[in-house]
Amino acid sequence: MKRILLLAFCLYGLSQAAFAQKPITLEDIWQDGTFTTRSLPGFNFLKDGRHYTRLEQSKVNQYDLSTGGLVETIFDASVHSPDGFNGRVSGYSVSDDGQKLLILSEMESIYRHSTRSKVFLYDRNTKVLTALFGFKKVMYAEFNPQGTAVAFVYENNLYYQDLVRGKTVQVTKDGRTNVIINGATDWVYEEEFTMSQAYQWSPDGRRIAFMRFDESAVREFTMTNYNNQHYPQYETFKYPKVGEANSVVQIFIHDTKGRKNKKVETGAPADSYHPRIKWTADPEKLCIYHLNRHQNDLRLLLADARTGKTSLLLQETNEYYLDEGLFDDLHFFKNGKQFLWSSEKDGRRHLYLHEMSGGDPRQITQGDWDVTQFYGLDEANQLVYYQANKRNPMEREVYATHLEGKREQRMAVQGGWNSAQFSSTFDFYVVNHSSINTPSSYGVYDKEGRLVRPIEDNTGIRKKQADYGVSEVEFFQFTTSEGVALNGWMIKPPKFNAATRHPVLMFVYGGPGSQQVTDSWKGANYWWFQMLAQQGFVVACVDNRGTGGRGEQFKKMTYLQLGKYETVDQIEAAKYLGTLPYIDPARIGIFGWSYGGYMSSLCILKGAEVFKAAIAVAPVTNWKWYDTIYTERFMRTDKENPSGYADNSPVNFADLLRGKYLLVHGMSDDNVHFQNTAEMANALIDANKQFETYFYPNRNHGIYGGNARLHLFTKMTEFLKSNL
Repeated sequence: MKRILLLAFCLYGLSQAAFAQKPITLEDIWQDGTFTTRSLPGFNFLKDGRHYTRLEQSKVNQYDLSTGGLVETIFDASVHSPDGFNGRVSGYSVSDDGQKLLILSEMESIYRHSTRSKVFLYDRNTKVLTALFGFKKVMYAEFNPQGTAVAFVYENNLYYQDLVRGKTVQVTKDGRTNVIINGATDWVYEEEFTMSQAYQWSPDGRRIAFMRFDESAVREFTMTNYNNQHYPQYETFKYPKVGEANSVVQIFIHDTKGRKNKKVETGAPADSYHPRIKWTADPEKLCIYHLNRHQNDLRLLLADARTGKTSLLLQETNEYYLDEGLFDDLHFFKNGKQFLWSSEKDGRRHLYLHEMSGGDPRQITQGDWDVTQFYGLDEANQLVYYQANKRNPMEREVYATHLEGKREQRMAVQGGWNSAQFSSTFDFYVVNHSSINTPSSYGVYDKEGRLVRPIEDNTGIRKKQADYGVSEVEFFQFTTSEGVALNGWMIKPPKFNAATRHPVLMFVYGGPGSQQVTDSWKGANYWWFQMLAQQGFVVACVDNRGTGGRGEQFKKMTYLQLGKYETVDQIEAAKYLGTLPYIDPARIGIFGWSYGGYMSSLCILKGAEVFKAAIAVAPVTNWKWYDTIYTERFMRTDKENPSGYADNSPVNFADLLRGKYLLVHGMSDDNVHFQNTAEMANALIDANKQFETYFYPNRNHGIYGGNARLHLFTKMTEFLKSNL
């Protein structure tokens, strides 16, 4: 009998061990890096298509892509000590011939993409490292294609250094902070067109096309930073809000032989945009994008570099707006006769082959799915490479298709999310694959789609998933009362008991063209959601109307009414969840950041009968306080569309608040200004509504640095536990 009892006790102990679960902590996620996945930086492929370089501990190493073996160290900072170089490398670039490097040091961020650095020139033949422009920090240093000159921007002026003659030439002289910018973009172009460098070398290295921003009429915004001094520091920059003046942009072409700047005659109104400039294969033909302020009429103009005269290459219009995601899909053929372009003109984003001489284009890809990323064109083999969502909106695959639109080759089609980086010759490519339950794995493939070697599979994170007993993320779909099918995912508590009613946290972003319900790894948020699940929460996410992956009509139906249909859908999602037997409909909360904070604010107000609590981090609370390019693309101006603004801005509905509301903002947020939260607080006070608020001095839109993230997520976790 004792043996039986002992055996039973041992079996019970084993069963408990099998269900043992290490608790996830906020310190694990935001302080100790316990769950940090191993990722690969972008590959800097060399022209031979077989080798790449990588920055590792201030060394630039060259590797063989197919074997992963180190070929050589082409730069080692530890053996160089010129004046002004601290021995630490922040970044680098390599000339096309591979013989020279630009070494960046002491890099500092300006806004989301822009940086400035000390730059040093390294010659692999002489082994000499020299300062490019003394000890001054410059922006966007770049070799010409021949490696004989380097252009850069310093104090809003464009320069280049002639490496053959050893002379530095100042191309422009009128640059001035908050007035004129040459060769770099203003804040709103950088943020909304993802364009920060505003110059390009011609293919023959003779000319530099550059953009000149006159932002003198743009109104200024000032942020206040607190640094333990007697008085705070003020940071003032130009920020065009809805309906206000934008920078006036002009385009020039500098000839390095004659040292003259030729103005390009675009014929564009002063309030137009030029979201890209790009040289064709002909070094005397520059392509200029001209986009009207409503962003529904795009023209590609061809400029003659000698005369500055332009002609129309292509025009595309849209009844709603043209998505800026299309802008980087332009590829000019080396033969100078054709170009590739992507368009949503048939309701889905597809690739088209155009003749430079004009005429109707030929559609390369087609079907009820989208080309979600264009990777490039192998002209020698007439193959175009791209990412698409053919299987369903929540997944991504990688394909190659012949320019005739036939002989499609599947390059990466595992279930889940696939993205790729191709070598210069398209002989090899690296696939990043993940799913919502599986962290990223990386592998090298050849052009036939065969695995050459695995690089990283994050087995350590997979083991931690088992050690911490995480719950499987499940996908679901439901249909709203308006007959709209919406996709979602859900995390249930471990040892889930369907007979128990659980509180719910809904996570939302919901902005135009975005997607959160994807079969892809969710990073640090995944672990916070799993932590909440361990503590008894159900966590769910639903992609509302206006999000991406489901065609133009689904995405653009929120035009002129941002927030309206998205909020309706999130309220319907909450009601649907409340009907499930394991959900407590009286304990539903919602959390979002940025556009998601805007959404969570609208939901707690317009959905007061459904949501008990909401967290809004860095929210827009009235679209009139956001920038011109983003807001007017979807809403036009508040004067043109007063009801769209009035009916969908949270500040106008503060009196509807019934639940618990946590409002959070970084006070040095250059993107969504702290003004939004201050005005929201004013509206709530005027309505005599109680709320909680946390603010983060000197922190930008991301609220990070030091203990900021840990501090924020500690507060959010306590808020949810207290109120749900």
